[in-house]
Amino acid sequence: MQIRASELILNTDGSIYHLNLLPKDIATTIITVGDPDRVSDVSQHFDSIDLVKGKREFLTHTGMLNGKRLSVISTGIGTDNIDIVLNELDALVNIDFTTRRVNKNRIRLKLVRIGTSGAIQPEIPIDSFLMSEHAIGFDGLSHFYEHSFTKHTDLEDAFIAHTQWATKKARPYIVDFDSDLAAAFMDNRIRLGFTATNTGFYGPQGRELRLAPSQTGSMSKMASFAHDNKQITNLEMETSGIYLLSKLLDHQAVSLNCILANRATGEFSKNPEAAVQELIQLALTKLTSA
Repeated sequence: MQIRASELILNTDGSIYHLNLLPKDIATTIITVGDPDRVSDVSQHFDSIDLVKGKREFLTHTGMLNGKRLSVISTGIGTDNIDIVLNELDALVNIDFTTRRVNKNRIRLKLVRIGTSGAIQPEIPIDSFLMSEHAIGFDGLSHFYEHSFTKHTDLEDAFIAHTQWATKKARPYIVDFDSDLAAAFMDNRIRLGFTATNTGFYGPQGRELRLAPSQTGSMSKMASFAHDNKQITNLEMETSGIYLLSKLLDHQAVSLNCILANRATGEFSKNPEAAVQELIQLALTKLTSA
């Protein structure tokens, strides 16, 4: 079936609408970062850079490192942006832009998020690294796609009961990382975690400036949740969307988090740039040595 122009939107140069990329522009191993300024923090380590393109908050660098072609792309903040980025990256490798038909031979991307995060358990140190083994999403993205994820229904139900989750909110959903890709990043410097993906930075994460959150004590309830030897370790804003769409589109994904804040102890990193740079270098070493 041919995909209509209103559904697969291309720019006048034939590039995908938001990312401004052509199929030849990306590698099959892609690092995602939230901040456009962090793209160059990653690509500065490449042996060569053969593509630099950007549009809106989406900046892409593609190059070579240790004989391996890599792309790094900024997603901006939030799972709404992840919905755009993941669908368009998939279209770049799995849809023929000339015929507007899905390719018979599908390409499977390796997606590695390198991001920052805040821990909610006091024992997780500032400037440490965490790989999200599971992600629980509060964003509602999963409700807009047909799927049959039922692996963690009991865990979702336990979380809803423990936190007294408001029925007017979207039902939380839990998705896992790709265990095969994660194996490449196993290291004594990286702990495994259960990450909560929030829909915002302030109220959705229990912060109060001039507006009070709708559910008081939500962070303490989340931190005290424990079920089947699992508890929420950290908060951020993209991982569940990346894991969800990667599963649905049959790509591999892991999320690496640099813990810059600890909400339980009130600490924040004294040198966040150095901590993030250390995670970037570790991730690149792991990616290019596998």
